[in-house]
Amino acid sequence: MRLLLPCLLLAALVACEDHEIFDLVSAVESSEGKGTTFYSWLGVPPTASVPEISKAYRKKSVQLHPDKNPNDKKAHERFSRLGVIAAILRSPAGRERYDFFYKNGVPKWRGTGYYYSRFRPGLGFVFVFLTILTSGLQYLVRSLNYKRDLARIDSLVSQARSQAWGAKLVPTAEGQRKVKVNLGGHSRLDEDGNVVGGKLVDMVVEGNDVYYLDPDGGLHPVNSDTATPPSLRGTWFIALLITLYGKVAKKDASASDPGDTQTNGEAYDSEDGSGTGSDVPGKRRTAGPTKGSRTAATMAGGRRRKAVKKR
Repeated sequence: MRLLLPCLLLAALVACEDHEIFDLVSAVESSEGKGTTFYSWLGVPPTASVPEISKAYRKKSVQLHPDKNPNDKKAHERFSRLGVIAAILRSPAGRERYDFFYKNGVPKWRGTGYYYSRFRPGLGFVFVFLTILTSGLQYLVRSLNYKRDLARIDSLVSQARSQAWGAKLVPTAEGQRKVKVNLGGHSRLDEDGNVVGGKLVDMVVEGNDVYYLDPDGGLHPVNSDTATPPSLRGTWFIALLITLYGKVAKKDASASDPGDTQTNGEAYDSEDGSGTGSDVPGKRRTAGPTKGSRTAATMAGGRRRKAVKKR
């Protein structure tokens, strides 16, 4: 533990020195040309001694001095950069670090800390990035769930057809056949050692169609339409924008025509299934989701699905 802090400080110092070298390498190539190195800019070989580097630096600094280059807007920048490079090459530790990257190349990926310290994204950029990231992850999760639900629906349909048609899987022409399908997986043993079967539900097979039979006797199709496919409108940010826009539009409509507020509210409740419907002439009475359709949706995908019409 006593050596941990010194090691971390040493690693931080080395990383800072490497970042400085990375910046200088990029700046020299941008200013002096692609492939220009510290040695080639000073005009010395990589094996040059410290006195030779000092001599080359003095000669080069005279050429790049801002007073001798009054028309060069980057003269001060190049002159300062030259001094930093000469200091690195005259330092044994600094030259060792540069020679390592000189021989092995500067890495293309330099770590998130390096880029963050250079670019320092603002609050708006961070918000947009996190919004896109979280929305993308949400869409990905829903895509995986959708594929899982389709696989489970196929499994339920296959079980129902197998029990209705037999081992040969030949469709029968006997009309509807009622079967029981296991939803709870394999049988298991309870605490007393008794065999407990999985959860069974009633299903009806008619030709190639398979239906879920609810306790009230209603039939609900079980097919790929039972699962809800992912959509960009369903991601949290776009859904939030749609909700806010709907509230603003509804508020504006109520403010512009207060007399129709009650009528519109009744019609909205009727279409959503949460109200009793509208008594206004010309309005269609629409029933809400039934208990059986919700059960069929839960059975197929483990989550509430869109309602299907009762046969």
